[in-house]
Amino acid sequence: MIGVSPRQLEVFVAIATGGTVRAAAEQLHLTQPAASMALAELERVLGSPLFDRTQRRLHINARGRHLLPLAQELLERMRELGRHAGHDDALLSGELRVGASNTVGNYLVGDLLGAFITANPQVALKLHVDNSAAIVSGVLDYSLDIGCIEGPAAHPELELLRWRDDKLCVCAPPAHPLAKRRRLRPEDFAGARWILREGGSATRGQTERALAALPAGETVLELDQSEAIKQAVIAGLGLALLPEVAVAHAQAAGRLAVLRTPFLSLKRQLSLVLHRRKYRSALLREFLASVRKA
Repeated sequence: MIGVSPRQLEVFVAIATGGTVRAAAEQLHLTQPAASMALAELERVLGSPLFDRTQRRLHINARGRHLLPLAQELLERMRELGRHAGHDDALLSGELRVGASNTVGNYLVGDLLGAFITANPQVALKLHVDNSAAIVSGVLDYSLDIGCIEGPAAHPELELLRWRDDKLCVCAPPAHPLAKRRRLRPEDFAGARWILREGGSATRGQTERALAALPAGETVLELDQSEAIKQAVIAGLGLALLPEVAVAHAQAAGRLAVLRTPFLSLKRQLSLVLHRRKYRSALLREFLASVRKA
């Protein structure tokens, strides 16, 4: 597009994904006035604002949201052109923003990122760990290039690619009466005290579905990290559904008991999630190939 410079596109993308002119200026090593001027000139050339201004804050508007993936694609294609022109076709570089749910980010980060980081030392990889709902939101607003989440994500703009299977388990303190029974039935959980993940967590959603198959109990705590819930269970505060990978060491050490509950459906799928309009750069394609081999 005549009249639009790469720097203007970089400023637009940085503001859209970082949230403020100040953050964009710091990221691009510009002064705030220079970043503001670049955005103003881009909006002048395009003939319409890309952000709504309210109380000195910028909120990307419908026009900006439509152009954001196109601007990201142009910048990524220019970086690829530069790499090919420099005869460094085999050496990937640039920045990749990856989001991971708490289970993946805290317990499976080596499986998710290890091979890619080892094979591509020139890539600046930024990992953001949060619950699945927040990761999906980041993929949708293009602040994340790709995410890895637990459970489903039903949105027409998203593409889900299966990564691997996962399973929750019902955990109890070793001294809990249910931990001493060899065979459990659903009715044994009547009145049980439960520790739950926060709303928006995929683990919370699956826990609620599992608890719906059991007699009514009591929620005594809501925590936003599996590790905190595990420690609360060990301390004797209640029962919880946690990922198997999060409790394996504590179970082996005898600090936590995993109850046998074949009557509950606790399997789930870990998935890679991408925006359908996101340009699949060489960097993103290589990351996808690396993760799907893991």
